[in-house]
Amino acid sequence: MKKQKEAWIISVDMGYGHQRAAYPLKDIAYERIITANSDKSVSMRDHRLWEQAREFYEFISRLKDITFIGKIAFKIYDNLQKISPFFPFRDLSKPNFSVLRLKALIKKGFCKSIVDYTSKKDIPVITTHFIPAMAFNYYKKEVYCVVTDTDIHRIWVPDNPKDSTITYFSPCRHVTHRLLQYGVSPRKIIETGFPLPKENIGNNKEIVKKDILSRLVNLDPKKIFFQKYAPLIKKHIEKDFNIKKIERYKTHRLTLMFTIGGAGAQTEIADKIINSLHDRIKNNDIKLIISVGTKIDLKVYFEKRLAEFNNQMVEIIFSIDKKGYFEKFNDALRKTDILWTKPSEMSFYSALGIPIIIAPPIGAHEVSNKEWLEHIGAGLIQQTPEYVNDWLFYWLEDGRLADAAIQGFMDAPLTGTYNIEKAVFKENI
Repeated sequence: MKKQKEAWIISVDMGYGHQRAAYPLKDIAYERIITANSDKSVSMRDHRLWEQAREFYEFISRLKDITFIGKIAFKIYDNLQKISPFFPFRDLSKPNFSVLRLKALIKKGFCKSIVDYTSKKDIPVITTHFIPAMAFNYYKKEVYCVVTDTDIHRIWVPDNPKDSTITYFSPCRHVTHRLLQYGVSPRKIIETGFPLPKENIGNNKEIVKKDILSRLVNLDPKKIFFQKYAPLIKKHIEKDFNIKKIERYKTHRLTLMFTIGGAGAQTEIADKIINSLHDRIKNNDIKLIISVGTKIDLKVYFEKRLAEFNNQMVEIIFSIDKKGYFEKFNDALRKTDILWTKPSEMSFYSALGIPIIIAPPIGAHEVSNKEWLEHIGAGLIQQTPEYVNDWLFYWLEDGRLADAAIQGFMDAPLTGTYNIEKAVFKENI
């Protein structure tokens, strides 16, 4: 009888990124995906510490765009997360204040309730946040840690990197080399790619290839991209591709999705997009999706803002819980042509062949994600949101968004979820 593949999957409710990374691993989750700051197994003391951190993060993220004092407060906070320059390559294994402070909290019992709870069944442990990983390391228990950005702060690695019990799943080459700088042994780093939802990929990439073809039809109305890259499409996406019958691949109207992060800090940009695209939406030229996550206040607000439009041309992605939200979001992505988002973990979703319009980054790690998107050619920096009606369609006409879509598909890691499962259960990647 074939042994069932099971692992403890641990995440953290801190924005959407860490839970979004855990969601694709739901197929192997034993019991459930454990949220380290709110699960029933978590001690009240731990819960209070986590909640204070989450509330502060969301408060400071919103405050930075409201007042001058808020900008200063965020800058101080961001400096604590500042990532050392990547070059020159050097030894950065010495622990800093943040690493030692976290270890002191763990020594006092922080996160021990999660370590104890998962001890009841001897199966692999995978976490998508560094704090649970540090706790397992402190108690000398093996753990896998999924890295959720393209560069990371020293706090992701314990003070004793050479003796660490943590095996890191790196999403990209840059993180792999950063972990080496922090003193992590090469045998404790597996470059898997970021875990993306299987329902957007397929077992043999059949879903993602079908969706890309449909998307490219909308992204290249002048057929500039198709004229240049028809051989590439035949080789990597659809061997029977025929440029003369291109409309048969079309499944939906041109669709733009704008995502508002977990702290709700991008609402003002969404308002400007709605104002600028007003006539285009009215004329059925473009469908607009606003993703508000689990924020009920934003759902109510945008329902009022979009009430005048045909509901076939506007959509709000919302759910009362993260699992429901990720399900709806991933489904909507299949018919999304352009994704406008801050460069969070969503940067890795460019691997699905979706061009990214990059909203202003929040925090040092998102600056790194932005640079990575630009480096692989899968993302374009947003222009003035008030004029999106002009520059977005200008970009469509010259095929640059189609270029970005294919660059993401070709160069961003796509099969992270499958690679992680293979690594955990000792199969060949």
